[in-house]
Amino acid sequence: MSRLAKKSPSLCTDLPLDNADICNKLNFLRQLLKSCFGPTGRLKQVHNNIEGHVVTTSTSSVLLPAISSSQPFINLIKTSILNHVSRFSDCGLFAAILCLSLIEQAQQSGLRGNVAIRVNKHLLGLCTTYLQGEDCGCKVKLDFCSSQNLITLARSVISSKPTCVLTEPETLYISKLAVRAFLLTVPCNSPGIVSLGKVVTMSVEGHGVLNSAVFPGLLLDMPDVFTIDKVKNLPSDALRMVLFSASLAGDLSELGVGIIEVPSGVDTDSQILDQLLELGKQVVKDEVKLFVCQKVIHPVLQQYLRSHGIIVIERVGITLMEPLTQLTGAQPVATLHTTIPAKAYGVVRDLNIRTFGSKKMLHLHPPGESAICTMILCHRNETMLSELKVVCQKTEHVLRLTLREPSALLGGGCTETHLAAYIRHKSMTEITETVPALGCSQTEYLLGVEGFCRSLEAVATVLEHDGGNSLMDLTHAHHWTHPADVMTEHMGDGLGSCGCGLVESNPNQKWTYLNTKGPQFSPAPLSRNATLQPRVLDSFTAKLNAMQVAVETANLALDVRYLIQDMN
Repeated sequence: MSRLAKKSPSLCTDLPLDNADICNKLNFLRQLLKSCFGPTGRLKQVHNNIEGHVVTTSTSSVLLPAISSSQPFINLIKTSILNHVSRFSDCGLFAAILCLSLIEQAQQSGLRGNVAIRVNKHLLGLCTTYLQGEDCGCKVKLDFCSSQNLITLARSVISSKPTCVLTEPETLYISKLAVRAFLLTVPCNSPGIVSLGKVVTMSVEGHGVLNSAVFPGLLLDMPDVFTIDKVKNLPSDALRMVLFSASLAGDLSELGVGIIEVPSGVDTDSQILDQLLELGKQVVKDEVKLFVCQKVIHPVLQQYLRSHGIIVIERVGITLMEPLTQLTGAQPVATLHTTIPAKAYGVVRDLNIRTFGSKKMLHLHPPGESAICTMILCHRNETMLSELKVVCQKTEHVLRLTLREPSALLGGGCTETHLAAYIRHKSMTEITETVPALGCSQTEYLLGVEGFCRSLEAVATVLEHDGGNSLMDLTHAHHWTHPADVMTEHMGDGLGSCGCGLVESNPNQKWTYLNTKGPQFSPAPLSRNATLQPRVLDSFTAKLNAMQVAVETANLALDVRYLIQDMN
């Protein structure tokens, strides 16, 4: 009989934000994420204490899952941020840093939790209304007649991930590839409801980044070197193909769940092999030229098919099944025990071989217009290549979001400083109406506004990792940085342009350091100069949602009264 252990009582933590251990962990998490932010962010290596895989990254979608914590309060924030990233792919670090800064500012201000929550919610509404309005001074409309802004948006996402270790020409090259791949997934002549295609990303280690490429159609790994001559000898017209989702390895386990009754003296292996060969005979009779299987194909069936001039590709995996179906029109066959219906066959226009170093791939060309393409990514080692693959997939998602909302926000910290200046000015002009509605005093409201604005500015300041200073101009409220050794009186000559690149410095420009007490003003709109284009853009949809997630998560954290942990 097993020994019965007495259950331990649950651990209850009252007012978790007053707990020193929790606050220290929140502060550590904030510093950790702040140091990763932006193009010059510092890389992190994460591994557990019993060896295992080492993760090198600065990307929130990779870093946060790699960090484990026994503290539910930390996991609450982490889960909220990861949920945003899973839906929008971008602005995860922005959301996390803003959320943690809002919690910190609320604690430092001494505001009651319910007052801070109401003020944060009100100010989030002001931000959302302003950003969605036509007169927003930090929003850029995307023109799909030109790829320039799309390339800038893609470049901003890719350059913000230093683990990729890309030079400036490589960053621009990959950005253009990402935009080209995205555009290939948008159908040109599809009436009615438009269904976007898919970018299949494949990686090749040990080659330079500039060897990366994008191809319309689908590329499959081709381990069989003897297939090359068969591909070269194929006719250049439409080729019939078949696609199997069932295993053709000949195992009894593949027949399904249940009881199998086998009469004595019957050889099950030969019976199944005969069934496989019957399948092969039908395929040969129906003049199939390409035989693809998601799983394993029995060696005897492979040999039979190849002896009849059929190209055999196995183990393509479940990920490629949907693109293969869309590209060829084939319907995956899920069993080997019935005749293959004619409608299950697909068609490819042409096949040829693509070579990347020692790696050979079979290129399937669609029979007509198709929104499927393959991106081949090359890099010098596994860590860089893994991060580049993640970043390019996120970039594709960010570009897709522009179809829903063809806008972008100014990057380089300019949106954050512009919003902070706007909120300070807007709050002062409406203070007499707002304070009674929120049920707080004027002093409490101003403290809440200052904490909210400083949290926005905190996100802009962490873009600087080399000891420089962060400033805001007092005209357009854009973000600027200058080295710590530059004298204040020489700033107008040496700052160049703002973080997003739309505003040039001039000797008459006035400045204020971020997170200091500065004058309140309404940011002046930019004069739209067609020759001056932003250098850095952020996804409008992703950043707007990230801001909402950050404020709502911070409010949730401020509202937690007890933490109850089951210790059994």
